[in-house]
Amino acid sequence: MNWNRALSGLVAVSYLVLAAIHGGPGMALKVAMFLILPLGCIWFSDEMGRYTGFGSMLWSSYPITEQSPGVLVCIMGWVVLFLPVIAGVIIHFSA
Repeated sequence: MNWNRALSGLVAVSYLVLAAIHGGPGMALKVAMFLILPLGCIWFSDEMGRYTGFGSMLWSSYPITEQSPGVLVCIMGWVVLFLPVIAGVIIHFSA
């Protein structure tokens, strides 16, 4: 287990505990659903970066023709993982 997995797992558990304390089990489930994508990008960055084929959004599908560097997938996973913190800081300082 590398440091990315350990640290992101610690952040994810912190989110889940805080969600359960402040919002109950329903909120913890919603947070767990949010955490699937960023943790997948961090933990399996090389594998996810090698994916090519068709991706889909809600209303359309598009081809993924090039592989992505695993390090960039990992970095984007960290950015998405910290979006709640970033949003909280922005909201706090804009009020």
